[in-house]
Amino acid sequence: MFEFLTTAQNAPFSIALGVMFALAGVEALGVLLGLGVSDFLDSLLPDLDVDLDADLDVDVDADIDVDADAVGASGPGPILAALGWLRVGELPALVLLVLFLICFGIAGLTLQWALHTGLGVLLPARIAWVPAFLASIPLVRWSGGWAAKLIPKEETSAVSRETFVGREAEIVIGTARVGAPTQARLQDEHGRSHYVMVEPDDEAESFAQGERVLLVAIASPRFRIARAPR
Repeated sequence: MFEFLTTAQNAPFSIALGVMFALAGVEALGVLLGLGVSDFLDSLLPDLDVDLDADLDVDVDADIDVDADAVGASGPGPILAALGWLRVGELPALVLLVLFLICFGIAGLTLQWALHTGLGVLLPARIAWVPAFLASIPLVRWSGGWAAKLIPKEETSAVSRETFVGREAEIVIGTARVGAPTQARLQDEHGRSHYVMVEPDDEAESFAQGERVLLVAIASPRFRIARAPR
């Protein structure tokens, strides 16, 4: 088995699984030291006009909803649609990355094992990664659905979005301007993190990544924000 995992043909898949274990170790160490690898990865996501914490039932915090005002009546663009389909926003970026590495590694090794067992051959790595990558995409969505159901069970019960008004949040992606909302992260009274789309209440204001802001009103599905008091 070790020889099979370390062959050149299986290098991309073994490396993917190795990186996954390394990320898990780094995150565990980060938790002990008070550093958040997951938060760092979330901050690297592109500036998306997607409401990552919109509620489907109005009152209860839910998964993901496209901001129709931002993307227009024709619906979200292909990139936004693809990211939403992959559950970006439903799960932390680190969880999605780990799921992808697992799915890619297992899909590739399974393919190579089947070929090796049935035909006695292994595909070259430069070829084998393509079907493994294509297979890993729907697997990430499927496994992400299960993860999204399991993770909230470890948290406290859902809270009303109205309770977010008056709370401070941190801009995590891009720059928030009127007409160009971006994502911010806040914590509820239970210490659970929420990601919401925000834009300034004052047209003259803008808030860059890392700035602390105050949620002052709901303009569904967004929140209006002002500069947080120091």
